[in-house]
Amino acid sequence: MASEFTFTEEQQQLRAAVRKFCADNFDEATVRRLMESPVPFDTAVWNRLGAELGVLGLSVPEADGGVGGSLVDQAVAVEQFGAILACGPLFGTVYLAVPALVASPGGPARDELLTQLVEGTRTAAFAVTDTAGAFDPATVTVTADGDTVTGTVERVVDGAAADEILVAATGSDGIRLYAVDAKDTRRTALMTLDLTRPQATITFSDSPARLLAGPEEAQRVITHALQVGSALLAVEQVGAAQHLLDLAVEYAKSRLQFGRQIGSFQAIKHKLADMLVDLEHARSTAYHAVWALTDGSDDPALAASIAQATASAALSHIAADTIQVHGGIGFTWEHQAHLYFKRAATDAALLGTAEQHRSRIADLVLDEASADGGPRVADGLPV
Repeated sequence: MASEFTFTEEQQQLRAAVRKFCADNFDEATVRRLMESPVPFDTAVWNRLGAELGVLGLSVPEADGGVGGSLVDQAVAVEQFGAILACGPLFGTVYLAVPALVASPGGPARDELLTQLVEGTRTAAFAVTDTAGAFDPATVTVTADGDTVTGTVERVVDGAAADEILVAATGSDGIRLYAVDAKDTRRTALMTLDLTRPQATITFSDSPARLLAGPEEAQRVITHALQVGSALLAVEQVGAAQHLLDLAVEYAKSRLQFGRQIGSFQAIKHKLADMLVDLEHARSTAYHAVWALTDGSDDPALAASIAQATASAALSHIAADTIQVHGGIGFTWEHQAHLYFKRAATDAALLGTAEQHRSRIADLVLDEASADGGPRVADGLPV
């Protein structure tokens, strides 16, 4: 019998609390103001997300300063952040840095930084180049020499305003993961399509670094962070897609043409129905990836790639179709649909494109198949 996933009452309450907080602090006017600011988020609001709501480290164990929830709890909050386009270093801090620190061995540097990120007193960026959402040691461009690192990492999301930079560096004995105070780096902000998700080129020049994970652990830690980041990014895309569908449906109900609601026309009905199907496919795969990482019984690499391939494409389609449904007003840059359209285009390129993840799925499911049968999509076990 197939199992059915349902959210707990506590998760429903969490969803409502985060939704209310976002509505109070990230309305459209606030988002537009913050995305044009030198520091593209409100540090006081960010601190409240950690200290007051406790949603920056929901899946962090209590022993490490978190609330001891699950990754599903974190995803519930992230979906609401995506729906409102919440401004802040969520991608660098919550999606990547916190999971990397949780997976890293305990130590003074790791423990102190993790507590600060969870409490919202500091922020982080993840300066590790990925290859379609996977870690490839050959792409590391930073070198380590003792307790310093040197090199350049391009297009680091949230890199311009983060307090700490987590960076992979190659030493004499292999890859290591370090934390570097952003004040000890040179950062060049980049002009990006989506101003709510800024990027920067970060240069390290004999920058003092604190070791988080050595050669024995670094690759596992980075891979885990990228998989969690891919799953949470997919959930964020689901939140944005849900908001756009709600926006399009409401407009189709209220906009009159030829004396009728445009939602009564078959072409609009079909478009909205297709948007809903795309959204539900994305929601299922995104939460399946989160569950796979939480439960541990499914192949996390495969689940994360399925989620990214589905959610990235879904948000891109829904963002474009929302503009179409809104007609003339939808094509103006002042309409909020364009903020989501830009987010969709940016997210589709982060941690691997949909095409790259489909190729990886084919590699995992087809190219590695044996005469005894290929791996099952759900758990990677032989058929």
